[in-house]
Amino acid sequence: EGRALPIAVNLSARNLREERLLERIRHLLESWGAEPGLLELEITESAVMDDAEFALRVLRSLRDEGIPLYIDDFGTGYSSLSYLQKLPVEYIKIDQSFVRDMSLSRDSMAIVRSTIDLVHDLGRKVVAEGIETRQIWNQLREMGCDIAQGYFIAKPMPAAEFQDWISHYRPPDGPAR
Repeated sequence: EGRALPIAVNLSARNLREERLLERIRHLLESWGAEPGLLELEITESAVMDDAEFALRVLRSLRDEGIPLYIDDFGTGYSSLSYLQKLPVEYIKIDQSFVRDMSLSRDSMAIVRSTIDLVHDLGRKVVAEGIETRQIWNQLREMGCDIAQGYFIAKPMPAAEFQDWISHYRPPDGPAR
């Protein structure tokens, strides 16, 4: 239908160590006729920390190809702030366990708020995972969260239903997308 929508793919530690990863991704983008920005890659903190120096080189190469990079499940892995500032990623995804518990736990709320501030101060964008209620949506909007993800927005659906959903979806005055 002429819609260019990004697709996010999770990379495992094993994928990240593949010698020909960059070559394979270039080949796939070429064969699909897709712009690099439409393929987004998500990497967990633990995948990066398996071999941090090698992972940093690979991630820099992917970024240089124009591929948006995400750190997934931030806060549940090694969370080294020294590596966070070195990682060539554009987005940090706050793990849903913190987001989901925001209304019940002052500690979770503080972690989410401080993570949003930290990520913004580093010049990156924040994705909140696991948004299931309007209350959480509104709290994240007030904190300046950039991108929302979760069942409040949409539950997993068959591809045939997605076309109708995307045609009619309007965000409830919240995070950017």
